[in-house]
Amino acid sequence: MATFAGLVPVDASNAGLMTISPLATSPRANSAAAAHPPRLAIVLISLAMGGFAIGTTEFASMSLLPFFAADLHIDEPTAGHAISAYALGVVLGAPLIAVLGARFARRTQLLVLMAVFALGNALTALAPGFGWMIAARFLSGLPHGAYFGIAALVAASLVPQQRRSQAIGQVMLGLTCATIIGVPLANLIGQSVGWRASFGLVSVLALLTVLLCALFAPRDQAGRSDPLRELGALRSGRVWITLAIGAIGFGGMFAVYTYLATTLIEVTKVSPATIPFFLALFGIGATLGNLFVPRFADRALMPTAGIILLFAAVALLVFPLAAGNPWLLAIDIFAIGASVSLGAILQTRLMDVAGDAQALAAALNHSAFNTANALGPFLGGLAIREGLGWTSTGPVGAALALLGLLIWAIARRDAGSAPVEVASRGDAAPLAPSLAPDHRSRSAVHRDLPAGTSAK
Repeated sequence: MATFAGLVPVDASNAGLMTISPLATSPRANSAAAAHPPRLAIVLISLAMGGFAIGTTEFASMSLLPFFAADLHIDEPTAGHAISAYALGVVLGAPLIAVLGARFARRTQLLVLMAVFALGNALTALAPGFGWMIAARFLSGLPHGAYFGIAALVAASLVPQQRRSQAIGQVMLGLTCATIIGVPLANLIGQSVGWRASFGLVSVLALLTVLLCALFAPRDQAGRSDPLRELGALRSGRVWITLAIGAIGFGGMFAVYTYLATTLIEVTKVSPATIPFFLALFGIGATLGNLFVPRFADRALMPTAGIILLFAAVALLVFPLAAGNPWLLAIDIFAIGASVSLGAILQTRLMDVAGDAQALAAALNHSAFNTANALGPFLGGLAIREGLGWTSTGPVGAALALLGLLIWAIARRDAGSAPVEVASRGDAAPLAPSLAPDHRSRSAVHRDLPAGTSAK
C-alpha cells in the first residue's frame, strides 16, 4: 500500500486511521513524502485556511473599530475593549482547551475548534449591543491558540523530522496571507456593506476550514494522554524560557505595528490612501519569512531563532531613521514583517522540550504571542505619551527584541549543557512525532525493519 510522509495504516481493524511510521525520519519516508506531494499540500492548505480566517478577524477587527464604534454608539477607546476581549480569550483558551482536549483525537479537535470560531464570529456579526459583542469576541478568541497548536502538531507529524519547521511555517502562511488579502478585503467589505458583513465573511471562512479538515485532515485515534500529563509541561523550565522568548522578543514587532498607521500620517506625511500599501508590505515580509526562514531552522533551530531576534532588533532600531523617507520606510517595514517567522521556530522548539504535553505547549506558544501583542503596544504607548514621538516605538521595540535575545542566550546555553528530552512515552498521542534524532546504528535500524525490507 502506498505511504505518504511516513504514514501507514495502523492495522486492518483500524482502517482509515493514520499513525507515524517507525521510519518517519528515514530516507524511505523522504521518498514517500516526495511521491505524494499533492496529498500533503492539500492537508497543509486545509490547516492554513483556518489560520487565514483567524488572521483576518484578528487584524481586521482593529481597522473596523471606528465603524462598529459608531454603529453601536460608543467611543473608540471603549470599542477597543472588544479587541482586548478577543486577546483575553486567546490567552485563557489556549492552555485550557489544550488540557481539556488531551483525550480527543486531533482531527476532532480541529473540527470543533473551527466550528466554535465560526459561531463566535457569526454572533459578533449579529450582536445587538456592545455587551453582546464583547462576549462574542471573547468566544471567538478561545479557539485561536489551541487551533494553531493542534494544527502545528498535525503538520509536523506528517513530515520527516528535518522538515518540521517548514511544515509549521506553511500552516502559519494562512495567518500571514491574511494580512495581505483577508484584512484589506474585510476592511473593504466593512466600508461598503457594513462591519457586520466582515465578521460574517470570517464565519464563512471558518466553516470552509471545517469542511476542508473533515475531508482531508488525517484521521487519528483518540488521545491517550490526560490533563495531568499535559499540565506536566508547566513544570519544565525549558518550556517557560521558550515561551518567554516569544512573549518578550515578539513584543518589539507589535510595538511598531500598532502605531504604524499614525506614524505614516504624522511623520512620513503620506496620504492615508497609501497606508494599505505599507501594511501589505509588512504582510508580504511576514509571508516570505515563513516560507524561507524555517528551511534554515530545520538545520539549526536555536541559532536561527537568535539570528531572527538580532535581525528584528536592527530593523526596529532603523525605524526612526527611515520614518522620514517613504521608500526607506517601506524596506524597513518589510524587514520587520519578516521577523514574524520567529513564531514557527519557537513552535518547533516547544515541541522538542514539552515531552508528552505537546498540545499544551504548542497552544501556550500563541498565549505568549498574545502577551507580546499586549506588552509591545503598552510600552510603545508609554513612550509616545511621555512625549518621545511616534517613532520612539522603534527603540522600544528594539529593546524588547534584545531582551528576547538575552533570554534566547540563556535558553541556548541550557540547550548546550544537556540533551533535549522529547516525547514519546508509550502512551503519548498517536500523532505525536518522534522528535529525537535516531542515533542508533544502521544494524539496529535494520533489526527494526519489517521482514522483506532493507535500510537504504
